[in-house]
Amino acid sequence: MVAITFIAHDGRTRLVQADIGLSVMKAARNADVPNIDAECGGACSCATCQVYVDPAWLEIVGLPSAAEDAMLDQAPQRRPNSRLSCQIQVTAALDGLTLSVPESQY
Repeated sequence: MVAITFIAHDGRTRLVQADIGLSVMKAARNADVPNIDAECGGACSCATCQVYVDPAWLEIVGLPSAAEDAMLDQAPQRRPNSRLSCQIQVTAALDGLTLSVPESQY
């Protein structure tokens, strides 16, 4: 299990224990993390599972693929550290990851 902290727009935090191999989006949905809508179910065809990667974790999480980058262009609150949580696979290297969640995905 890998510990991932989700920070809501109002500063509330939720610690989630995620199974290695899941997407961060599925781990968040399994734990009922608010504002991870994931309307496409993880197919990288919407931008409703956007998260902001803590700057200390950017190098470890890595850059979005070209397809993810294009989809993030549709996100209304995109930032330089935005990622789609469906495209981040949980690995042991992500233990302690901190992600912020936008107030809304729309």
